[in-house]
Amino acid sequence: MKTTLFSLALAFLGVTASPIRRAIDDETVLNFALTLEYLEADFYAEALQKFDAKAFADAGFPAWVRGRFVEIGQHETAHVEFLQNALGSKATRKCSYRFPYTDPKSFAALSQVLEGVGVSAYNGAAQYIKDPNYLTAAASILPTEARHASWVAAAVNNFSPWSGPLDTPLGLSPVYHLAAGFIVPNSCPSTNPSFPVKALPSLSFDKAIPGSTSTITYDKSAPHGDQVYVAYFTGLKTLIEKVTDGHVLVPSSLSGQVYAVVTTNSKAATDADIVAGPAVLVFERDSKGNLITA
Repeated sequence: MKTTLFSLALAFLGVTASPIRRAIDDETVLNFALTLEYLEADFYAEALQKFDAKAFADAGFPAWVRGRFVEIGQHETAHVEFLQNALGSKATRKCSYRFPYTDPKSFAALSQVLEGVGVSAYNGAAQYIKDPNYLTAAASILPTEARHASWVAAAVNNFSPWSGPLDTPLGLSPVYHLAAGFIVPNSCPSTNPSFPVKALPSLSFDKAIPGSTSTITYDKSAPHGDQVYVAYFTGLKTLIEKVTDGHVLVPSSLSGQVYAVVTTNSKAATDADIVAGPAVLVFERDSKGNLITA
């Protein structure tokens, strides 16, 4: 099991999100995607400016690793330009960002999670797109993001290139929660369109291991006395476990990149039911399904 810097960054930075102000239409979805692509493009540009070939070599990476990251950065910039052209004058503008990596190793770990979230974001947003041209635009980006995620996980970080047979879709509010932790407060242009998302408190796990009980921490925004649950999103499945005195079972079957939220619903977990999270959990397994704990 690998504790991701992604979850730690969210806990440190805190999260804010715009209130629900508009319906979800094609323009909203593409601007939402553009917001994520701005973040990813800046993530790679900043890190590659900071860490040269020697820094990657000193971190133990082969020479070709940095070159591939350069290519990924170019892809993300191309995605930005592609979406800007599709939206024209209605395109949202970029904010300022900050990322918690400290060296090439932590940069690569965060890259793996960011790319995985990107895949889940496009996967989850596809249902809202009505215009077939816009759907094709999103569908053209999604598989490239998936290839990025697989390459970083397997070739760079020596982990499984996939989480399972099906990728995990995420709703707009959980995705924005994850992205907002990297946006510098008050740095977005005031003219940017708002998104139909709600603010979600951060969620963290203490030593989450499949098959074991973990302690969770979050801002308890649910009404006093309400029973809450943790929902684990993995592929197209949602596994729900009851929270008792701040403790919850981590299902033994979890593998790869998993998203966990606190919900008041014992049967499902929609954006309306979520009261905290998501937390990003990464459970690495070998080719025989054995958990890798180191």
